[in-house]
Amino acid sequence: MSSTVSSGGGRTTREEYKKQKELEEARKAGNAPAEVDEDGKTINPHIPQYISQAPWYLNKEKPSLKHQKAFASKETGYYDNDWYERGAKAGPAATKFRKGACQNCGAMTHTAKFCCERPRKLGAKWSGKNIAQDEVSKDLNLDFDGKRDRWNGYNPDTYSKVIEKHDKLDAERRKIRKEEGVKEGDKELMDMLSDDEEEDEENAEFIDNEEKAVTSTPAVKARTTVRNLRIREDTAKYLINLNANSAHYDPKSRSMRENPLPNAKPEDITYAGDNFVRASGDVQDFLKMQSYAFTTAEMGGELHMQAAPSQAELVFKDFQKKRQEEAQKFQNQIQSRYGTQKELPSELLLSQTEEYTEYSVDGSIIKGGQKVIPKSRYEEDVYPGNHKSVWGSWWENGEWGYACCHQTVKKAYCIGQTGINLKDEPIRVSFPTKEQNNENQNEKKKRENDGHDKEDRKRTKSNGWEQTEEEQEEYRANKKRWDDPMASFIK
Repeated sequence: MSSTVSSGGGRTTREEYKKQKELEEARKAGNAPAEVDEDGKTINPHIPQYISQAPWYLNKEKPSLKHQKAFASKETGYYDNDWYERGAKAGPAATKFRKGACQNCGAMTHTAKFCCERPRKLGAKWSGKNIAQDEVSKDLNLDFDGKRDRWNGYNPDTYSKVIEKHDKLDAERRKIRKEEGVKEGDKELMDMLSDDEEEDEENAEFIDNEEKAVTSTPAVKARTTVRNLRIREDTAKYLINLNANSAHYDPKSRSMRENPLPNAKPEDITYAGDNFVRASGDVQDFLKMQSYAFTTAEMGGELHMQAAPSQAELVFKDFQKKRQEEAQKFQNQIQSRYGTQKELPSELLLSQTEEYTEYSVDGSIIKGGQKVIPKSRYEEDVYPGNHKSVWGSWWENGEWGYACCHQTVKKAYCIGQTGINLKDEPIRVSFPTKEQNNENQNEKKKRENDGHDKEDRKRTKSNGWEQTEEEQEEYRANKKRWDDPMASFIK
């Protein structure tokens, strides 16, 4: 018959090994009591064998977990049930001062430098009176986690005082509301208060019943049922729309970014996707601040959202304030230049007027609805130089001009259609021939011989005719120069 080697070094038969395996399965299923170690503590049957089985050189006859390092550290540095007793005093106070005690109060557990009592005018060392009791001091051998556990030594029973305080406040609040309802004669308020009290009592009984522990086979299987805070009427987001082509659900991150019911009414939707939640609240302000921080960092500024979030928020608020001031300043400049209208007209406030407007089938206006021309500080409908259009209404070959006459000089006088024709038709210039020049010269000489030209020159100066050189010379010789200083000496 084959046999196997046990953990203690002896050999076990096949039947014993089979019984041992059946016992392990029964212990894991909770049908058999758990194994007990040397100290009478139960061993979890689900612990693997390579952890629970001790090495052969330790000569362990009974099962135990003391060979594990974690178990040893737990025994030496366990901090769950033991902590410093704050404010506890150790026995009665001494009757006379002891050497090495606190010079102020006389306690042996501290010195005068660390004494928490009020400094006495005459310390216990010199007076020997009112010697304080010694404080209870413990030297706890805590491990790494125990020294850094912020809840270590906390007594959860102290939280019952907080619950009692809130219960008293609620009871007093109900009492005041009930008295106000009695004074005002409000029956609905009284009924509502009574219903609330009954509901609170039912909830308290339900919680007490749910929190009771249901235990089978002590020290083997303990199952404690607590109240589940999840509302059973809530529908999981991946069950809102069972269509395969609906919004994608990621089971790893438990996220559904799109809306599962895009065609439903907004007031009927209880869940509109994670993107809707991310775009609501202060998310937009946070994104603006993050964008500002990135832009500032790219431009060389020392601003970091993660390293100094408070600084980034203050700088962003200062930036928004300056930006609003600049926008208000710009708006004031526009209003001072173009003017402002304190009260809007009624047709703009109410979006309706009494003017009759008739529309065609295509939506164009047939009657009424004259277009309102906005007012400007500059003069409008003023056409200088008899023009019918403004300057810049016509352009050709890189030159601006008037559309009414096609002139490219801004201060030119309008000649109407004539200017357009002159622009369209080229100007033809005819020069006289040689024979025509000879005939003109012969006629001129003939007139001089006949004396017609001489008679014309004898006309007065007021007619504006041109004088000959002889007449000009005679005028200069006989003219008296009054501004000449030597004129009086000439006779």
